Amino acid sequence: MNRSWWKESVVYQIYPRSFQDSNGDGIGDLPGITSRVGHLKTLGVDVVWLSPVYRSPNDDNGYDISDYRDIMAEFGTLADFDAMLAALHRHGIKLMMDLVVNHSSDEHAWFRQARASRDNPYHDYYIWRAPAEGGGPPNNWEAAFGGSAWEWNEATGEYYLHLFSKKQPDLNWENPHLRSEVYDLMHFWLGKGVDGFRMDVINMISKPYGPDGRLPDAPVVKAGFLQPCFGAVTNGPRLLEHLREMKREVLRHYDCITVGEAPCATTRQGMELTNEQGGALNMLFQFEHMELDSVPGHPWGKWGCKPFELRDLKASMTRWQDELVGRGWNSLYLSNHDQPRPVSRFGDDGAQRVVSAKMLATFLHGLQGTPYVYQGEELGMTNFPFRGPEDLRDIESINFWREAVDGRGEDRAAVLDAIRRKGRDNARTPMQWDATPNAGFTSGTPWIAVNPNHAEINVAAEYDDPDSVFQHYRRLIALRRSQPALVYGRYRPILAEHPQIYAWLRTLYDDRLLVVCNFTASPAEFRLPDELDVVRWPLLIANYAVDPAQDLRCFALRPYEARIHRLQ
Repeated sequence: MNRSWWKESVVYQIYPRSFQDSNGDGIGDLPGITSRVGHLKTLGVDVVWLSPVYRSPNDDNGYDISDYRDIMAEFGTLADFDAMLAALHRHGIKLMMDLVVNHSSDEHAWFRQARASRDNPYHDYYIWRAPAEGGGPPNNWEAAFGGSAWEWNEATGEYYLHLFSKKQPDLNWENPHLRSEVYDLMHFWLGKGVDGFRMDVINMISKPYGPDGRLPDAPVVKAGFLQPCFGAVTNGPRLLEHLREMKREVLRHYDCITVGEAPCATTRQGMELTNEQGGALNMLFQFEHMELDSVPGHPWGKWGCKPFELRDLKASMTRWQDELVGRGWNSLYLSNHDQPRPVSRFGDDGAQRVVSAKMLATFLHGLQGTPYVYQGEELGMTNFPFRGPEDLRDIESINFWREAVDGRGEDRAAVLDAIRRKGRDNARTPMQWDATPNAGFTSGTPWIAVNPNHAEINVAAEYDDPDSVFQHYRRLIALRRSQPALVYGRYRPILAEHPQIYAWLRTLYDDRLLVVCNFTASPAEFRLPDELDVVRWPLLIANYAVDPAQDLRCFALRPYEARIHRLQ
């Protein structure tokens, strides 16, 4: 058992635009975060992951960076950043920055020079290709936000690659000078005292070049020329080589935390990336469990929704728990800035909101890995009741609406329902601090509307309620800190075929913890397997009041009930 502080930590993600506004312009900022550090300390988290605050034209809300060493004016200044970092450190909280180096903004100085001439030394910092025979894009890759992944550049007579927005040209990691620039900017932030990096779509930095330098077509899975390309561009042939070089040149010089966002990653790739001997990163974000409520092969891609099946969640989580144990490390998450609210997605955001939010939290914190809490998740914040495209701010949702409704004449109600279920704006509505008109987020007009349920769901109300979602998160985080078995214990599922209950053991030496979660709104009978020898079963945490005389070996779980017991 290799103990590490980042394994024992709980990480809290801040989306700065929506966390706290300090100057009344309706946009969250760094001084606002500094003013709320006490909330993080009260919650008990160890690390903050800060979504990008670098200078950016904001085409993709900060994930299009025009200057990696400066702060977006809307968020403040470098001095404001230093003050925020110092406040976090004074409270014993580390800071993990977002490293976005698969692509830059098209307004970055590198790209402005690169697109001017093929002879410019910065031209090779990006990925360029000639038109296909007969004209048009070099291959059939579809960008993540819709349209071709290739954009024409008149000055050089070439297309440049952008796997996301056309204002996010992909960087060329084959160029050693580009890699050196990335390592220098990492040293810059680590030298300021930052404690690590979350690395955006890091498994896309190595492209699948053929022997002639060509980038092959993606498999045809739907009608039309453009095809989803993520499966073709992730986990390329030089990915581990590049990341090992990054570790050698930068990361090994600091005691820092690293997590790589890795779409399409398999458990084998997860082990390769995070193995403590031969890998390069501490942990990864994988997406398998985030795709369980999408219809495979649906023409709408991620927007093709279906109810998730508990058996699929069990199978996915068990595979990752079993195959990474002792070989790598995983992050545990149900929400972030790219995902809808988990209580609306996997629980009940109506009458059973509180108990189902607590159940989902218990589920997540009971597994092996480093738990991540996204801002507002600790309150049980819900999805937003979008009325139409006028409510949207996210480029992905706006483009989906434009292509589906305006372009193809798809049913407006069906498209709106998909956005309400899966849209990224669900996670980006302002943090709900209190019951005042703008939820305590701003004294001005918020950049995106506040959820109308903030009068009932807010920090102020939950601080004073011992049975609130917030207080349950506090108890869970404290419990994980006091129970090494919740961090390092082996995972063993039980009742694997039960249609309502997800239950498992965490075992470390002689310590056995039982986690039991009812994932449904109906009662469920729990029977402890006969082979488990149990005399006593003290309760460690639950989301309902529990009779201590109740026989754990057979009892009825209430709707969305969750417990952790010690087995003795």
